[in-house]
Amino acid sequence: MSQPAPAAAPARTPAWRYAVGMFGTSIPINMIKGSTILFYVDILGLDVRAYGAVMVIYAIIDAIDNPVLGHLSDRTRSRFGRRRPWLLVGAPMLAACMIGFFSAPASLDGLGLLLWFAVFAILCEAFDSMLNANYGALLPELYPRERDRAVANALRQGFQLVALVISLAVTPLLTTEVFGTERSTQGFQITAIIYGVIAFAVIAFMALSARENPRYATRERPLLLPSLWSIVRNRMFWTVGLTGACYGMAMALVLAGIQLYVRYSLGLHVANALYLQGIVILVSAAGLAVWTRVVARRGALWTWRLAFAVLAAGFAALFFATGLGTAIAAGVLLGAGWSGMLATNDLIVARVLDADAARNGEHREGLFLSAFGFFTRLNGVVIGLALTSLGVFFGYNSGTDPGGDPGLAFRMYLCVYPFVLTTIGAVAARFISVPIETPPDAAEPVEPPPPGPVDAPAAERPR
Repeated sequence: MSQPAPAAAPARTPAWRYAVGMFGTSIPINMIKGSTILFYVDILGLDVRAYGAVMVIYAIIDAIDNPVLGHLSDRTRSRFGRRRPWLLVGAPMLAACMIGFFSAPASLDGLGLLLWFAVFAILCEAFDSMLNANYGALLPELYPRERDRAVANALRQGFQLVALVISLAVTPLLTTEVFGTERSTQGFQITAIIYGVIAFAVIAFMALSARENPRYATRERPLLLPSLWSIVRNRMFWTVGLTGACYGMAMALVLAGIQLYVRYSLGLHVANALYLQGIVILVSAAGLAVWTRVVARRGALWTWRLAFAVLAAGFAALFFATGLGTAIAAGVLLGAGWSGMLATNDLIVARVLDADAARNGEHREGLFLSAFGFFTRLNGVVIGLALTSLGVFFGYNSGTDPGGDPGLAFRMYLCVYPFVLTTIGAVAARFISVPIETPPDAAEPVEPPPPGPVDAPAAERPR
């Protein structure tokens, strides 16, 4: 009997059409993270202790639902693909929940306000997880070659930086000047509606143009617990995840503390943080093209190690800044290192996903990426510990009780702690091996091998 012809490979998705989706996924969550305390605590009067309790519950649910949503995506079988249905459902739901989040009636207080905040915060988190688990899983599937993957990743990180600029600079202007005032909520609701419509349109445009490979979904549906057990027993999951977490924790400290560093360590008005942040972001965006060329010439692993070292040097330089000019000069170096990490970190993770698919015969990128999200949850713990240490060692407890030397305290917080973390990451990266680039034809699903020992994939060794 003649065998059926294999399914033709789908046409390639243009890198920019995939990458623009990052703008759509970043705008909503950046507005939520950047405006929550101002909106709920400062304007509506939510008690900070209640806010903290909800954030603990938020983190727990986030840690649970990420792998579940990723696993459900991996198990999806439809004529529209595995990832596209989740993206097209998650985009309008996140937009609607974000609008609800910033539409709390001004008359709410006490338990009513707390419940409104908790319900919409958790819903926004869940739909954000749904979107990012599926969007991230598309990268290794749509672009099996590392050079193509590097270009797509650089473009999407560029779109993320644009979204970050809007969230840092434009959102406060829209919410407090254009559509509302500093003490009203109307501006937040209108801005959320605008951002929600934009995010939905961008994500839908990306999802409808993404050409998933149907051969990736022809296998039996993976089971949750065996898949999770296989992931946690994977040594590369821990080595790459923990090393990448050093970078993620360092940048989380920067985003949370840059304004207080400018106020106390540089002795300037907080508004000057915009210039320092702007320089870092602009340098990062411009550097993506350069780092992508380095990846093409030297490979992702070598470039990743170099970027770690440059980032650590940037934090060291920032410690010695004495004014806005020297801080901006250090920020150029910091932005260059950050750009290199943006250009390479996801490529290293994608190598691990390729190896898992080759070893186990299953493409479960959704679950694997969601499991990597566990390390992101460590950011909040590190920020909390770092802030607590300022009170213990420097006496900084709050703006009304800043201690004897808040300038040194925030040099420690924003420079020394991130320097230590990125130095640990740079050293650890030197000893990490990741699989060599998987040839595109080898990345295609094949019939599972017979039972028996499976050889580990070749690895790219330290050079």
